[in-house]
This record gives sequence, structure tokens and C-alpha cells, in this order.
Amino acid sequence: MQVVCIDDEHLSLDYLERQLQKVNNVEVTATFTNPLKGIRYILQEETDIVFLDIQMPQVSGVELAEQILAEKPEVIIIFVTAYEDFAVDAFHLGVMDYLVKPVNLDRLQITMERIEKHMESRQLETVQSPKKLRIKVTPYLAFEVEPNMFEPLQWRTGKTQELFLYLLLNSNMLVEKSSIIDLLWGEYDLDRAYALLYTTIYNVRQQLKPYHEHIVLHNRADGYLLGLNDVEIDLVSWEEALGQLSSIDESTIDAYEEMMKINNGSDASTYDYIWLESERHRLDQLWAYKANQIVAYYMNVGKITDAIQWCYTILERFPTIEEVHFNLMKLYEANGDFTLMMQQYNELNKVMRQEVESKPSNYIVEWYISKLK
Repeated sequence: MQVVCIDDEHLSLDYLERQLQKVNNVEVTATFTNPLKGIRYILQEETDIVFLDIQMPQVSGVELAEQILAEKPEVIIIFVTAYEDFAVDAFHLGVMDYLVKPVNLDRLQITMERIEKHMESRQLETVQSPKKLRIKVTPYLAFEVEPNMFEPLQWRTGKTQELFLYLLLNSNMLVEKSSIIDLLWGEYDLDRAYALLYTTIYNVRQQLKPYHEHIVLHNRADGYLLGLNDVEIDLVSWEEALGQLSSIDESTIDAYEEMMKINNGSDASTYDYIWLESERHRLDQLWAYKANQIVAYYMNVGKITDAIQWCYTILERFPTIEEVHFNLMKLYEANGDFTLMMQQYNELNKVMRQEVESKPSNYIVEWYISKLK
């Protein structure tokens, strides 16, 4: 196992190197007090393990680990710290292990045995990645583990999931670090915010390791780019497929109905992310527009029952759309059911009063009164 050690304190670095030399199957290939020189070496030379001090004046160990894993995700990071509080923080990052200075030889042996077992199991892994990775963002974020079987990841923190989802919905585009800071940690001072960003990016990388053939998180000077390879995202695919369908007619109506089932709106209460509101609203508007087109098609061909059913489907999701209530009133009137027509008008009155503190539009009231004469 080829090991690199980085620590800005000479004495700590020399002591750690001496301890590592007492461990079997370990070769300390380089040590650095300058973390920037250390990372350049690691990125250029073959390295299995990096022992990394968490608190350094030039750059934090967490930030350095994030930069290393951005280019070499297979490298194993072991944090080393003189402070128990930092050790606990490191452990929460999801690293394989952490060590407290001065490094005890017995404790180091335990760490190295753990690493050796991990490397052996990694070599023996024979799990074949699927040709295409399918991800659902509705009703919750989940990855396909077997055909048509999805399971959510156990994200280390809520911010880890939120950051991944933001990068996913902006995949293959550069997202600036400053934008992420403003979005997720705008209430913190910059030093604290950037520390949280690097820790969360680190967590994202750790949890995406099983999907490295499909998802790569690139580190750029000013931001991050989430690259996708053979990945299908349900709502993205839904919008693309919907756009490829021609206008609604007898030959396409079944395909439209199947596509509309994919976006059932159940994600509306899943994510309480302010930044997601505009995207959610856009997709809701698209769904409502297409659903109303389906209603119009059924009304034009005289399939009243199908039109009524789709009106109720729309109102379950968007109860304040007046035009849908109006369509139901017209459908009931055309069907000769004046009782249901009146009930629907009363329902519209009730919804408008309770939800938007208003009354039905004048043209609907006038139409309704004309039918009562």
C-alpha cells in the first residue's frame, strides 16, 4: 500500500512516518508539510492512501480531501488531528477512519487492517453496473437497484441530499460555488459557508461512489459540474418524451395518458426547498396545460365520461383552476344532468371563496344564470 502523508507540522509528520514504517505492507512514498505540493504529487503519482491533517493554515484538510477525491475517487483518506472535536467531525464526514495525534501504533494497526480488508473487498467486487442508471426524483429521490425497483439513498445529512438534487437538476452545467453558497448557506459567514460546502461535496462524492460509471462530480476552479453518463431522470425524461409526441388525436391519446401518469405531482410535498419552487411551478404548468388539452380532445370527440374523469384528475391537483370547473359544468349540462351542473357551480364558489377569497369570473356566472332560465 502506497501512502502519502500531509501535515504542516514537521514533528507530527516525522512521527507519523516512523509509526507507518513499523506496519507491514506499507510504503510511505512521500511526505509534505506544504499541502499544495502534496496534492500535486498525489494527482500525478500512484497513491493508495493519504494521511491528512485536518487543520492547516493554507487549506483545510476537508477541502484538500475534496480536491483529491474529485480527481482520484478511489484514494482512501485518513484524517489526522490533534483535537478530539475535529476528530468527531471527520468521522461524521464518512471517511474510513481518523486518528488523533500523537498516533498510537496499536490504533494505527487497526486502521491499516481495516483499509486492507476494504481494498481486498473492492478487488473482489463483481457487481455489474446496469447499462443505464435510472433515478426518480418523485415522489422522493431514489435510485434503481433492480429493474423497476427503486430505493432511496441514506444521505448523511439533509444538505447532502439537497446539494446533490440541485446539481442533478443542473447536470452537465457548471454551477458556481458562490451560487451554491447563496442558496444553501447564505446565512453564514464565508469561511464557515465554504467549510460546509466542501464537507457536503465530500459527502456527496462518498455516497455516489457505487455509481461512478454513471455519475462524475467534476471540480472546477469556480464551481462544480455533475456529469451524467447513461442516466435517466424520471421528470426530465417525462418532459423530453412529452415534447416528442405530436398533437393529441386518436393515434396519440393513449401515449399521452400514459406519459401523464409519470408526473403525478406527488413530489410537491416531498422537498421543502425554496429554490425548487420555480422548477416545480414550471412542470406543474406544463402538466396542467397538457391535461387540459386531453380534456378538450375528449370533449371534441364526444367522450364525455373520459373528459369528466380528466377534469376531476386536474382538480385533485389544482382545485382553483376555474376553466376546469367550467368544463365540468358544461359537460354535465350537455349530458342533461342539471343537478350535477349546479353542484359543480357551488363547488367552484366554495373553492374560490376558501382558497383565493374571490368569486367565479363574470363569464362563468353569466353562463350559469343563462342555463337556469
